[in-house]
Amino acid sequence: MADGEPVTATNRSRADVQARLDALVRDNRVTIAVVFPLVGAVLLVASAEGVVPDPLAFHPLLILLGTLVMRSPLLVGVAPLVDRRAGVGILALAGYAYAIEFVGLRTAWPYGEFHYAIDLGPTIAGVPVGLPVFFLPLVCNAYLLSLLLLGRRARSAAIRLPAVIGTVVAMDLVLDPGAVALGFWAYTDGGPVYGVPLSNFAGWVLSATVTVLVLDAVLDRTALRDRLETCEFALDDLVSFVLLWSGVNVYFGNWGAAAVGGLFGVGLLRATRFDATPFVPARLR
Repeated sequence: MADGEPVTATNRSRADVQARLDALVRDNRVTIAVVFPLVGAVLLVASAEGVVPDPLAFHPLLILLGTLVMRSPLLVGVAPLVDRRAGVGILALAGYAYAIEFVGLRTAWPYGEFHYAIDLGPTIAGVPVGLPVFFLPLVCNAYLLSLLLLGRRARSAAIRLPAVIGTVVAMDLVLDPGAVALGFWAYTDGGPVYGVPLSNFAGWVLSATVTVLVLDAVLDRTALRDRLETCEFALDDLVSFVLLWSGVNVYFGNWGAAAVGGLFGVGLLRATRFDATPFVPARLR
């Protein structure tokens, strides 16, 4: 609750639910952020190699469920900060994500000509319903990581915003090559970055810029930094991202993409107020 906000039964109930969710995630950090992405990487690669039988290979509900579990530390971490203003902004960004993907599928702008090669679940006009769950948390992870690494320099929008946008595009340097290798989607004419065209990354600059500007406008950065002081698991979703997509890229020999993923792991270890203790073997602490 914000300072000065009257204590009501509703506020107490929300605080109780938040405390229980915090405890649930905190007590299961390794399972959520390590076991799930490693098992997911194995199942995705096995599906791509035809080892998993057809009814289960790339099962859209399993993909969405696994994604939601790995996203849960981030969702729980930022939940107390989502007021009406932030909620409206996030809903607007979900609509924007659908819109730009819809345009991209039909016009090849701004990402280049591509199509989904596997079933990612229910769609709206050809765009997967789960798209906001796949995309928006990536931007939020980039935002949180940038705030932690920049420290006081994050107070300057001229430093903060380009840093977050660049971080989002760097995340796609890990994501897209792995997704193409798995066969999630394909670019008609291929591309020089493990089958991904340069136009895709230019498109991500556009989509990241719009999303970052909106998030920056609707989130309370002071409250966000305060939350990061007490919420050691808020960036665990980024741990999952590194393990899953770097693992996939290593398997398919996308060494450059895997190396970029490794850099995110280094960034997490260097970030203040992010407790990496559960993920580091005792002998290395």
